[in-house]
Amino acid sequence: MSNTPDNPGRVVVVTGAARGIGRAIAERFVADGDRVATLYRGGDLPEGVTGYVADVTDTAAVDAAFSQIEADLGPVEVLVANAGVTRDQLLMRMSDEDFETVIDVNLTGTFRCVRRASKGMIRLRRGRIVLVGSVIGQMGGPGQVNYAASKAALVGMARSISRELGGRGITANVVAPGFVETDMTAALPETTAKGYLASIPAGRFATPEEVAALVAFLGSDIAGYITGTVVHIDGGLGMGH
Repeated sequence: MSNTPDNPGRVVVVTGAARGIGRAIAERFVADGDRVATLYRGGDLPEGVTGYVADVTDTAAVDAAFSQIEADLGPVEVLVANAGVTRDQLLMRMSDEDFETVIDVNLTGTFRCVRRASKGMIRLRRGRIVLVGSVIGQMGGPGQVNYAASKAALVGMARSISRELGGRGITANVVAPGFVETDMTAALPETTAKGYLASIPAGRFATPEEVAALVAFLGSDIAGYITGTVVHIDGGLGMGH
């Protein structure tokens, strides 16, 4: 799809588009001809992405950012809630702060963005909401009680949104990546990386572009009858769990 005066492209918001998976997702929507904005905390952005500095843990900042996006670009038609953090620690050593921080960013932060974006989608009577979860949300992981809980909860969120807003042409789905080639996985010790690879039937990590392609599909018009589902992209690691 190319931008023309008659067809300027949809308004897409991707949270956390400065790096990793979020960056690849934003780049994919730009390449598809959409007008892409991001809520982010700082850093270099891909070409064609308009940045709005906002912390997803701050309701007023999220609301203000979406209002500015709507004023600058128009109503938001696609939301990709990607921003997230980790604070890994074994259960007995995990602090309240470690748990609460991850929940506030990954889960409540997603809720804040979805709540605000859905207002315009309801008026338009169309919209695509894609929540970036994780295979860990279904499988669990040692030292990741907080992270797994935050990602598992996105499934219930997407399904509730689907039941509430499905009749208004709005879909909500979860993408659950496994291990992806990012700065985080590149920093893993070689023996750790080999151990992870041995558990993946595909025998490799995903590329960010592969995850972005799936998100772009779920954000497209032709995915209008897919909602309330979890789509795994993990090379067979989770086997649909």
